[in-house]
Amino acid sequence: MFIPQDSAVTLTEVSFEWSDGTEVFHDLNATFRTGRTGLIGANGTGKTTLLKLICGALTATSGSIQVTGRVGYLPQNLNLNTESTVAELLGIQQKLHALRAIESGEVHEGYFQTLGDSWDIEARARAVLDSIGLYDIDLDRKVKSLSGGEAMLAALAGLQQDEHEIVLLDEPTNNLDREARQKLYDVITAWRGNLIVVSHDVMLLDLMDDTAELQAGSLTVFGGNYSAYQRYLAQEQSAAEQALRTAEQKVKVEKQQRAEAQIKLARRRRYAQTDFENKRKPKIVMNQRRTEAEVSAGKLRGMHDEKLEAAQLEAKEQAARIRRDLHIRINLPDPQVASRRQLAEFRNSDDSGFVMYGPERLALTGPNAIGKTRLLETLVIPSSAKKGLPYAIRHTDRIGYLPQRLSHLNNEASVFEAIRDATPDTPPEEVRENLARLLFRGDTIHQRIGTLSGGERFRVALARLLLSEPPHQLLVLDEPTNNLDLDSVNQLVDALSTYRGGLIVVSHDDAFLKRLNITTWLTLNADGLHARQPTGPKET
Repeated sequence: MFIPQDSAVTLTEVSFEWSDGTEVFHDLNATFRTGRTGLIGANGTGKTTLLKLICGALTATSGSIQVTGRVGYLPQNLNLNTESTVAELLGIQQKLHALRAIESGEVHEGYFQTLGDSWDIEARARAVLDSIGLYDIDLDRKVKSLSGGEAMLAALAGLQQDEHEIVLLDEPTNNLDREARQKLYDVITAWRGNLIVVSHDVMLLDLMDDTAELQAGSLTVFGGNYSAYQRYLAQEQSAAEQALRTAEQKVKVEKQQRAEAQIKLARRRRYAQTDFENKRKPKIVMNQRRTEAEVSAGKLRGMHDEKLEAAQLEAKEQAARIRRDLHIRINLPDPQVASRRQLAEFRNSDDSGFVMYGPERLALTGPNAIGKTRLLETLVIPSSAKKGLPYAIRHTDRIGYLPQRLSHLNNEASVFEAIRDATPDTPPEEVRENLARLLFRGDTIHQRIGTLSGGERFRVALARLLLSEPPHQLLVLDEPTNNLDLDSVNQLVDALSTYRGGLIVVSHDDAFLKRLNITTWLTLNADGLHARQPTGPKET
């Protein structure tokens, strides 16, 4: 097998299927070059499965996977509810225990064998933790006491400490606040080994050298970061669409020319038959001409059929180049929110605060565990407000809330029933039309909520929110992009682009917030709320 010299991972005709026969990949061929590669693809295409195949946690049904060194894997969901220590997370617990035993006077040979040449293991571990900003994290600290960001960075430090040649990261920025994300970006930028990173974080994907996309059972590797790949796709799709229009025009021309030829042939046959019936020429001559005409007609028909078939084949090939990415297209009801209509206000314990007017778009930011979700709940559920804490006051009862977890959906209801419940006065035909625009078509509208994928559940929750009657004047979204693939994020942006009410979004994803055209940034930190607006303050 030939493996390129700059290859970190090579897949050769890799197929994989689950024990129930469900096929994930079939004859997958690709090469991940040395350096940093971002792996993208819609939910369910098999990104996590591919990482597990590369690291050996799963075994391919057929084919081979060649790696050029030891592989380390950081899964999407770390187990934080554990009594294990940071040293165990770093993978140095046994060596650290041996070192401390020797330093305390123990002379058992096993300790020396375990430690080997790693006499500086504690100092090196401390240096790695410090290098990623975890200055106050002790090696003996329990993992359960760490935040999600601290645990993820510590686990990443462990992979760095163990000097794996290839490291696989699965959605490493999920649930990280802005500060933790920046630390991760810094680590990735300085990373010297080979990385394959599954993510929907555009800022992280733009730090990659290459971009690999799983789509329709195939893997495409592009030499450039995510933004460069998107520009390439846009140009390639534009060229493909132009080629398809040209090919379709060629099909029309060939069909027209074949029809004209058939008319000419029919006319010739009619003249020949008239001559034969009128016996204008000797019978032997007329029979000879009839035979010649039939041969000529057959050749002419064959020529035009071949040209038409070639044109149709070309059109089919060009059509196959067109990506059929689905987009949400929906006409939302107007919530009738005037520009000076007060929708909500946010108050600090000293009664300073900020008032939100009309169809403003507000981003609520701040570190994890600071209380952003709790603040939103004081707006959505006024009885949850606690004296002395930052809190919110609602000035409209028409508030739609999308929590981080979608547990509020009834798993036993169908998609159609879930939407009809939120829009009881809408005719069934209109409900079906709206569902189609939200990418629920055919029999999928009768599926039970409990059988849907995460992205599909999200679209149901979004549909209930956007199509509610009467329409919400204010939408409140808490970390809406967590665990969404890039296609689903695009669908969310598409849906919100036509919403004409007020919008409050909690998110650490700056690229996503930028696309929403945020007008106000409200930051919550230890000393309260602080508003920042690019244009015209509305603080009180």
